[in-house]
Order: sequence, then structure tokens, then C-alpha cells
Amino acid sequence: MQSRVRGQVPMLYVRSVEAARRFYALFGYGEVKAGGDGEARWSYLQCGEHTLLLACVRPALIQVELPLLIYLFVTELETVRQRLGEAGHPHDLVGYPDHAPDGEIRTQDPDGNVVLVGQQTAVTGEGRSDPTGPEARFSLIRQAAEAVSRRGGAPASCQIGTTDGRPCSEAAEVKLADTWGSTVWGCLTHADEARINAPGTFIATEDARGLGPWLARRATPR
Repeated sequence: MQSRVRGQVPMLYVRSVEAARRFYALFGYGEVKAGGDGEARWSYLQCGEHTLLLACVRPALIQVELPLLIYLFVTELETVRQRLGEAGHPHDLVGYPDHAPDGEIRTQDPDGNVVLVGQQTAVTGEGRSDPTGPEARFSLIRQAAEAVSRRGGAPASCQIGTTDGRPCSEAAEVKLADTWGSTVWGCLTHADEARINAPGTFIATEDARGLGPWLARRATPR
């Protein structure tokens, strides 16, 4: 009998379970279970059918800031913005991408983990605000696009297309790949959307620092 995954639980290592739990409560998460001792503690959070596991170990793990660690879709983005502001958590309005036409904000939890929050229900132009911070798109994707522009070689237009099946006329700026070997060129907007919605998708670089050159150097006698 073939085994299938029945669910998945995102896990975050944090310095303080209590501080992280208060932060994610702003999005509607509540603690369901908790346990551990002085050296290793955990808290299992849930919001509807969505779960999140917080873990704290001593000594603390070395954490590296990433351009994106967790993405949350919410039903009322403005309510979340008000809660973050009242709790003293800075946040920027990133913009209104295709995957979050009612707005997308960027913030950080108490441990510096980058959290993006979006709303999928579209709003009219009158209800939109201008982006409040410099992160109008993911920094990592923008950096990859700039590198592609310097090297050249990208196709003329985005190969991903719109959500309703129409071709995209925007310039192809970044190459994406997945762990199964598929690749596609996309504009920044659709590359953002693909990375969020297609599991296993990553930015494919074409420099000399990939796995092949590394394996070749490893196999060379010294």
C-alpha cells in the first residue's frame, strides 16, 4: 500500500516560545499543546485547519535571516495591519501582486524570521495604498533578475502566463527550477507567484557555482 502525506506542519526555531506565540496570535493562531523542559520547549499552534510548531532549544541554534520564511494568506489584511501596529511590530506594504490582489505586507517575527502576509480578494484602485517600504518584490528574486540582465540570454517574454491561461507580455527576468528538473523563465511578478504556490520551486542560477562544478572539484585529486 502506498503511503501518502496527510498533512504538514511548518516549524520555526525561536529564542522565546512566549514572544513568538504572542506574535502569531496576531494572525489568529492559538496554542493547542505545549511541552518540553528547560533545554527544549515547544508550542503547537493552530488557526482553523492551519498549524505552526514553535521550538526553542538551549543552547540556541544559529539562525540566518532569509528573504522569506513563511507566507500567510489572511481574510482581512487591514485588520492584521492594525494588530501589528498596535503591538509595535513594524511592517511594510509591499504592493498588490497577482497572487494577493488585495495587498501584501512584509514583517518580521521577534526572531527576525521574515513573514509575508497577503489577501487574495481584489479591491478597487480607490482602496489601494502606495507601497510603504523598499521591498516591492522579494530581494532575492530581484538580485537574480539583475544578474540575468548583466549576463543576457533570457528569452524575450515571460513563459509562465497569467492565472487565466493568457500569455504574459512582460520581459523574462529570472529563471526558476524545481527539484524534479523542470525549468521556466518568468517576469518578477509571476516568478514571485510561482515560488509561493509551486512546492519545491527555487531560483536557478547559471553561474559556475552549481552542483556540477562543485562535484567536479571534489572528484579532482589533490
